[in-house]
This record gives sequence, structure tokens and C-alpha cells, in this order.
Amino acid sequence: MTSSKKRAAVILAAGKSTRMRSVKSKVLHPVGHRPLIEWVGALAASANVERTVCVVGEANQDVRSAAEAMAFDIAIQEPQLGTAHAVNCAREALGDFDGQVVVLYADTPLIRAETLQKVFERLDDTADLVVMGFNAEDPAAYGRLVMRADDSLEAIVEARECSAEQLEIGLCNSGVMAGDCQSMLKAIALVDDNNAKGEFYLTDIVEIMNNDGKRSEVVIAEEAEVLGVNNRRDLANAEAAFQDVMRERALENGVSLKHPESVYFAYDTIIESDVTVDANVVFGPGAIVRSHAVIHSFCHIEGAEIGNGAQIGPFARLRPGTILGEETKVGNFVETKKTRLGKGSKINHLSYIGDADLGAGVNVGAGTITCNYDGFDKHKTTIKDGAFIGTNSSLVAPVTIGEGAYLGSGGVITNDVPDNALAVARAKQSIKEGWAERYRAAKAKRKATSQNASKG
Repeated sequence: MTSSKKRAAVILAAGKSTRMRSVKSKVLHPVGHRPLIEWVGALAASANVERTVCVVGEANQDVRSAAEAMAFDIAIQEPQLGTAHAVNCAREALGDFDGQVVVLYADTPLIRAETLQKVFERLDDTADLVVMGFNAEDPAAYGRLVMRADDSLEAIVEARECSAEQLEIGLCNSGVMAGDCQSMLKAIALVDDNNAKGEFYLTDIVEIMNNDGKRSEVVIAEEAEVLGVNNRRDLANAEAAFQDVMRERALENGVSLKHPESVYFAYDTIIESDVTVDANVVFGPGAIVRSHAVIHSFCHIEGAEIGNGAQIGPFARLRPGTILGEETKVGNFVETKKTRLGKGSKINHLSYIGDADLGAGVNVGAGTITCNYDGFDKHKTTIKDGAFIGTNSSLVAPVTIGEGAYLGSGGVITNDVPDNALAVARAKQSIKEGWAERYRAAKAKRKATSQNASKG
């Protein structure tokens, strides 16, 4: 069911990030090659919000710049006096917004769009306020969700405020909640700081809204979804949780992972069914792998599209702008960048091919490089269909190798080669009989003379 109600999001990102021990604010650190704040911004966008307000601290200029780049409205929280105070700082930016608002956290990157959608669906159906909860394996310091017999939420109690009985509750608060914007702001205005930390807790609005005749409910998320990041260990745990999800998704979609635990994905990796990925493969952002491709071990693939039935590696590096056609081969210790390979072309070993356009059926011999950079600018190499590039060739761009042309091994090619021509660009071999014997004898004599002089 599609809701007709408008939606907004408030993203809390004003934390000091001290436990991250970094010059960069924690919400700019990546999981799956994507900054935490961008994960949360994408989550908000998935709910079709029409307005997003990011609450930042005065000192967090890097966070503010990132939020502005995502076209978020900005609210400043200074000093930081708790989560209710943070949301209240967004009041002016929200203005008279009439609709539903969700409060998200910029350091909680892995909530699924489907889970957030359930929150809004519950708002549309039965609830005035919805809290996202989870069943914690170790509740520890999490706030507890105290439920009523009718499955409504009675209260959220911070761990340090819990009674012994409440500490036995396993259902915990993720911090994410949503409700009618004006009703939430009205309740926030009534929150006080009479608690162990002397802060204004957003969680207090549950009881305030309940007392106003509203109904609060809980949508349960998986614990891995609501992992928050405060330090490097948390960041590593979030990365591990993300990779587990991506590996499971790949397997379910018909991808063969020979050793799943050693394959690493980016947030936007696309791999079609019937692809085989061996151990120790890393996908950076922008990787697309079409069906029936085989990725051998120890490859790094970023910003590259791999065609149907292609074979990659082992030990290959595909850099951004690489587009490999059907049934191509890029073998061991080959690096490509901003390069297109036509159907059936092969670069089997020990080569660098950059800023190049290769047609169909091209064979590139071992040790070939495209000399694409002159110290100031990059230049293009074009190799047309069916050309054969001999081993240890250096192609000095800009240069074009014609259709069906052959390059002799060891050549430095500086001029265009016509179709079906042979280009040989190396010095003529000469033989000097007996040279090696004379050289060794001269070196031995010089060494002996030096030793005798030192003894004298």
C-alpha cells in the first residue's frame, strides 16, 4: 500500500567522534566503500522522504559539507544535550511540515529499506508513534522496550534507569522512531533532563505521547541491521555484517563463491547468476559482472564491467573505466584502466593496458604496455579487430594499430600501423664472436692487478 502522507527524515550526526580517534568524523568512515552518512541518506531516500534535515555540531564541518552535498537541510546542535535536544534543533528546519517524520542516526548504516518501510506502514495502519526495536544477544547497555499485553509500547527505559526486572528484558531500542511530525515536536517540548545523565532523551516522548492518548508500537529489526558505529571495532563489526549480507545475497542469486569468507564486496556490486568467484577477490565500487564470467583468485575489480563468459585473473587488477566484452580474457598480473576489450580479445599475462580501445579478437602478448602518459596528458591507444601484439611491445600513444596487423616482439611502436601490416621496431641484432671470452679475461686481469696492488 502506498501512503498519501508526506514524509521527512531527521538524521542525527552531531557526535564528537572522539572514540574513533580520527581527524575525520566517524560518519564519514566507510562500510562497503560508502560513508556511513551516505548509507543513511540512501535509506531515507528509499522511503520517499521529501525533506531531510541533518543535525550536525558546530565543529563538524566535514559532516556539514557531506550533508550539504547530499542536498540535506542543516540544523546545528551545540552543545549536545541529548537526542531529544538534537531533534528539537531541527524544529526550525522542519517548520510547519505536515506529515510523518523518522529519526535516523548517521552512525547506523545497515538498516534495510524494507524494515523502514514496515515502520511507515505501521504508522499508516495502527500506530501514532513507531519505535524500531531488536532482540539483543547481549542487551548490556541498551535501552529496554517495555511492552503492554496488547503489544503496544508502554515505555523505553535507558539501561542505567532500569529496575532489576526491566534489565531482564531482551527487546531493545535501536534509537530509530517515527511518527506524526507535529505530534513528536509537541512531545519533545515537554521532555526534561531529570535522569542519570542529565540529558534530554528522545525516548521519553513515548510516555508523553501515550499519556496524550496516542498509541506507540514496535517494529522489530535484525540486530545486525541496527549496529551503531562509535569506534574502529564497531566499524569493523559493521563491515563484517555488511559483507555477510552481500555474500549470502550473491549465493542466493546463483553466484558460486568458492571461499565466501575471502570475497569482499562494495555497496553497489552487481554480479549476475552463474558467475564463479574464486578465493581472495575484492570488488571496489562500480563493479558489474555478467553471467558465466569466472573471476580467479587474488583479483581487484573496481569501476569495471565484465562481460558474459569472460575470464579474469588470477592476480588481475581492473581499474575504473574497464569494459570487457563477451568471452574476453584478462590474465595473471594484468592491469587495465579506462580500456575496452571487444569480444574474444585476450590480454593473458604481465601487461598494462590503459586508455585503450581494443576491438574483437585481439591478442596482446606478455609484457605489453600502452605508454599513455607523457607527464602532462593521457593519450589513447586504438587496436582494431584481429590485431596481434607481440610480447614486450610498448605502444606509445596516441597510436592506432590497424585491423589484422602484427607487431613483432620487443617493438617500441610510435607510429600508426596500417591494416594487415607487420611492424617491427627494434635494433638489428649483431653478433660479435669471442666477445664474451675477451670480456671475462679483461675483468679477471683487472681484478688480479687490483688485489696485487693492495698487497704491496
